Amino acid sequence: MMISFTKSGASFVVPDGAEQALERTTHLGVGAHQDDLEFMALHGILACYGRTDRWFGGVVCTDGAGSPESGPYAGASGDVLREMRRREQIAAAHTGQYGFIAQLGFRSDDLKDPSCGEPGRDLRELLRATRPEVVYTHNPADRHATHAAVFTALLSALRDLPEDALPEKVYGCEVWRDLDWLPEASKVVLDVSARPHLAAALNGVYDSQIAGGKRYDRAVEGRRLAQATFLESHEVDRIERATLAMDLMPLVRDRALNPRDYVAGLIDAFREETLMLLDRMKRSR
Repeated sequence: MMISFTKSGASFVVPDGAEQALERTTHLGVGAHQDDLEFMALHGILACYGRTDRWFGGVVCTDGAGSPESGPYAGASGDVLREMRRREQIAAAHTGQYGFIAQLGFRSDDLKDPSCGEPGRDLRELLRATRPEVVYTHNPADRHATHAAVFTALLSALRDLPEDALPEKVYGCEVWRDLDWLPEASKVVLDVSARPHLAAALNGVYDSQIAGGKRYDRAVEGRRLAQATFLESHEVDRIERATLAMDLMPLVRDRALNPRDYVAGLIDAFREETLMLLDRMKRSR
């Protein structure tokens, strides 16, 4: 089942050439930029790597414009950089054995325009074609405006699905803000300890970013190691690497629930959890 995407520059690549690439998808990652999937959805990539009964499908919403233009790429045109980012994402898909990689080719401004319904249309078509069990995307507390726009478009697309077509799990993952502030009861811990060499290879694909001055590869690895160690204060490390996520299924199932109210509730719970600890310390003196 093939999809006709909105943008003429959109691309759809199936690394192993399988005809049933969409239908076999069990884990789906939806990110804003090339490299977001590898940073936030590694849990799904690892769950499917080397398997024939599980397949990770990746969706990148933007066209790759706006990459750092310093270092060896300082003189490259916007078109050259966009093509480089597109190729880097395809290389990551081959390295990670993705079932498919779709790059929708929208400008960030398109995504951030509430009146532009085209990204949501493409995402609805992909969700209907793949019917994944697990979805990874940006969380609604991410401080990057384009990430927040992708979350909003995907949530709308998910809410348009019939009940029997909904995923079992939808995770809002950390990129431009850690999620260690989440209340303990709301914190989803995703174990990404396996195959650190594969994670390093996926991160290292993005030379246009790394050589251009953003060492996301080191930053993401450091965050994963830190999250695993700081999970528990009185126990030895249970896992070596972790990413944290927000459970988005309450938002998917309750179409009347405003994301703003959902996040505000989590912030309020964090506030209460923190102040309760301080109050206990005050009473113990």
